[in-house]
Amino acid sequence: MVAPCEGPSAARDVRAVKPRSLPKTVAPLPDELLSGWLSRLAAANYCDDTELLAHIEIYTTHGTALDFSIDAATAEKIANAARVAPDVLQALVFPAMTPREASLTAQMPFQHCLQCSRKGLSLRHWRRAWAFDCRVCGTRLVQTLGKTGDEQIPDKLIYRARRGAGMLECAARSRSPKQLRRAMRAVTFAMSLKGCHGGPLFALQSHKPEVRLFCLAAIDAAQSRPLIKAAISSSGIDDYAKVALLRAFGKEPRLLAAVDQIAQRRARSKGPMTAESRN
Repeated sequence: MVAPCEGPSAARDVRAVKPRSLPKTVAPLPDELLSGWLSRLAAANYCDDTELLAHIEIYTTHGTALDFSIDAATAEKIANAARVAPDVLQALVFPAMTPREASLTAQMPFQHCLQCSRKGLSLRHWRRAWAFDCRVCGTRLVQTLGKTGDEQIPDKLIYRARRGAGMLECAARSRSPKQLRRAMRAVTFAMSLKGCHGGPLFALQSHKPEVRLFCLAAIDAAQSRPLIKAAISSSGIDDYAKVALLRAFGKEPRLLAAVDQIAQRRARSKGPMTAESRN
């Protein structure tokens, strides 16, 4: 019987299982996501994300898949290759969230900061539907796809959208679901006016800035005399918008009836509403 080989070749086989450490490492930054840190790590070692993950023997299509959960074995592989503690990597993924926070956190990047992205950063708060300004440099976040942010957007809309974003954050982190329901109702109604299909969570993460900003501004508008604002806006909308309006207030028939009554009274007292009165 031939004895198992226990010489130098076996030792080489054992060492081959463990990926070699990378020549260079980078220190994680505050609020940085694991996928963003991996991208910076890849750039520092003159390779792309796919090549880096393949070297570490992590077989996933996108590093963003690791942003919400990373198991101990994967963390150890990355930690050994980058020469950092596994606990450091666990701090780069999203912490435990309430269902409301999770629903308003994008699985994939939908907005970013033009200035900080040039430095290779990908920060955790950019994934929040309520995030509006970069917490690092203060620049307004822009959509990852679509327009670049150079389009002309009214300052008044930006101001109201920024206020609405703050209210959405408070609603998401509040223990009372009433605030979030009210915010989502405002978003659904705003979608009807924009002819935007899909759900309110989709609209809040839209790659179209005019849709996202309008929906955030609607959250702010709904805090002050929401019935009258809904009545003013409901004049002259198309059939799809009417369906969306019914969906927004479907579980509150008395509220929908109140909107209709206000709209009818305004129509009788002021006549046909002009486009300017709806802005």
